[in-house]
Amino acid sequence: MPMDLYQLLRTCTSTRRLRSLHALLIISGRIHDVFFPTTLINLYSRLSDLRSAALSFSRTPNKNIFSFNSIIATYIHHGLPLDAGYCFKSLLLAGPRVRPDEFTFPVALKASLDLKYGKAMHSLVGKLGLGWNVFVSSSLMRMYSRFGAVRDAEKVFVEMPERDSGAWNAMVSGFCQNGMADDAVRIFSEMVTEGVRVDRITIASVLPVCAPLDDFLLGVSIHVFTIKQGLDVELFVSNALIDMYAKLGSVESARQVFDDMLDRDLVTWNSIIGAYEQSGNPRTALQLHSEMQRSGVQSDVLTLVSLASAVAESGTVRSGQSVHAYITRRGWEADDIIAGNAIVDMYAKLGKVELAQRMFDKMPVRDVISWNTLLTGYSQNGLANEAIEIYETMEQHEGITPIQGTLVSVLPAYSHVGALQKGMRIHGQAIRIGLHSDLYVGTCLIDMYAKCGRLNEAIVLFEQEVPRASSGPWNAIIAGYGIHGHGEQALSIFTQMEQERVKPDNVTFVSLLSACSHAGLVDGGQRYFQVMQSKYGIRPAVKHYACMVDLLGRAGHLDAAYGFIRTMPIEPDSGVWGALLGACRVHGNVELGALASKFLFEIDPENVGYYVLLSNMYAKAGKWDGVNDVRSLARRRHLQKTPGWSSIEVNNKVNVFFTGNQSHPQYEDICKEMVILLAKMKSLGYVPDYSFVLQDVEEDEKEHILSNHSERLAITFGIMNTTPKTPIQIFKNLRVCGDCHNATKFISRITEREIIVRDSNRFHHFKDGNCSCRDYW
Repeated sequence: MPMDLYQLLRTCTSTRRLRSLHALLIISGRIHDVFFPTTLINLYSRLSDLRSAALSFSRTPNKNIFSFNSIIATYIHHGLPLDAGYCFKSLLLAGPRVRPDEFTFPVALKASLDLKYGKAMHSLVGKLGLGWNVFVSSSLMRMYSRFGAVRDAEKVFVEMPERDSGAWNAMVSGFCQNGMADDAVRIFSEMVTEGVRVDRITIASVLPVCAPLDDFLLGVSIHVFTIKQGLDVELFVSNALIDMYAKLGSVESARQVFDDMLDRDLVTWNSIIGAYEQSGNPRTALQLHSEMQRSGVQSDVLTLVSLASAVAESGTVRSGQSVHAYITRRGWEADDIIAGNAIVDMYAKLGKVELAQRMFDKMPVRDVISWNTLLTGYSQNGLANEAIEIYETMEQHEGITPIQGTLVSVLPAYSHVGALQKGMRIHGQAIRIGLHSDLYVGTCLIDMYAKCGRLNEAIVLFEQEVPRASSGPWNAIIAGYGIHGHGEQALSIFTQMEQERVKPDNVTFVSLLSACSHAGLVDGGQRYFQVMQSKYGIRPAVKHYACMVDLLGRAGHLDAAYGFIRTMPIEPDSGVWGALLGACRVHGNVELGALASKFLFEIDPENVGYYVLLSNMYAKAGKWDGVNDVRSLARRRHLQKTPGWSSIEVNNKVNVFFTGNQSHPQYEDICKEMVILLAKMKSLGYVPDYSFVLQDVEEDEKEHILSNHSERLAITFGIMNTTPKTPIQIFKNLRVCGDCHNATKFISRITEREIIVRDSNRFHHFKDGNCSCRDYW
């Protein structure tokens, strides 16, 4: 009774029992019945016994199309496309008795490892006359889309005599997967117009295109359509709606969908937690995680990635260590590279790079993302030299090929220390691996060249190589013009950006307002602060307010700057008060500076830079009691002044000089050269400005202190170690002092060199005794 045995086979739930029944079939002679071999292959596959499935197929004496289809599907299901392809070739060689049918190609096409193989299978479909079949054609469309040949997929779609919703879905999905959002929307619209049944797969396929198009109204329209079709109750669709609204920046709409859902799964919780974490609301993300735990849904690694990121944004090191312990208890730390990367990233964002490094060192397996995460951590915490060392270790000793994220992480480090030659080497590497015209890498290259003093190279990249359809490259070049003091050109670039219909974002206006500040364009800055709100609907963030305070304060309008702060609708942060304090330091307003520092010491008591600014302001005014009080306060809080340094790159080596430091091997020769330069400067009318000596010492000692400022040492070293009359470029971590600024003008005249100095604020181009900043910085 073969059918009874067949039913018995279908109920098998273990490999051992199935093998017993298999043996019984062989003994009874029923193994040769037409349906048993195929059934055995399918059952062994379902029980993940791939070896037995393959043996069943190989020992089938009279293989038919059903057994071939089953073994091909088995290999595909288990992720073995090469074996599936081999079986398909065996099918073609089996002779005219066995031919591929409409059930063969939907599976066999998944074994295509390249477009050439897929096109050959398409040709075979045509020869066998199977192009009429909707399942075969839909599979061909998916194959073409997988290899980026979407127009070929569309040709198949157009030529189909009949199309079901699966074919339409395949076409929508193909366009989406290949970043062709407009075409995806076009096909979806045609589908609706022709009355084709839209299902949950259709909606989930088309919703992701709303974010690349930045089209909130389209997303809402599709949502309304979904409700009308009764598909909003589908868990799969609701999850896609949450993800769409989150990527469009409307976390409120995402939350409304979430709140209206009757059923929620792990994907739902991950989506809404990620939405709040990515929108800058980590506290709510953490609260939702607690709700998720109370609801009985277990976290997975993706949940923990969002949780770690949320803690990094809002938490403390202690809360970060709690998350670390939770991940460890779940057993993910040791063997899950995603969890390990998340912990490294969390500690780095909390400013604890040493803990990030310790976690990185413990990871048994590390991929390029692991290295990128650590590299970014060092770079974003101001440890540029360490970031560069990590990159060089990764590339030279570990042999890991950099990817887009690697270059995006390391280029800002080269920008920070002004390592132009090394940055140019990265540019060459980007060209070799085909990433030089990538939007993000290209934007970082523009930024690197601008910050390394090569504004012309940055302009060439912007104008000729980097895609300009989004705001990133525009922001970088506007900022580049700004730090070089070319405010008018920055405004001109913004006008061009508007003409090319590129939508500015909040970063654009930070760059633009900063450029106005560096160039003293007070009216222009005030105008664009209003344009940002009235024309583009961008609500000013605290960084925009800080730029406005800097704009007014730098121009000497200190009362207006203070009045502006008092009318702010949001709480001013350390950046706002710091901009006012810096302006008070430049213009010598001790009283207002002391007021600003009072707020700063409350908001950011650990930032030693504010204590130094206030102390220097008191020192310049000769109020030494105030100097002593501020320095005592800093000592009681165990704060140490950041040492001033300047660097210069000569022969691919970066030389760093610290103020007053005598450790450089050429220090004595540098001092001798400085004596000669000083004599020539004085003969041309240079008079040292001792107000920039912030110590209560004798005048001869003051001259020695000024001569040992780090920028003076670096410039002299450059004169000694480069060809006469060639440009010299140095980088300084603090604001250049007024006396060094004046002295460098004289040095540029004496040596007939262009001397380029980038300090913490901007670039100064000294030439023929003049500076590009026109003494406004």
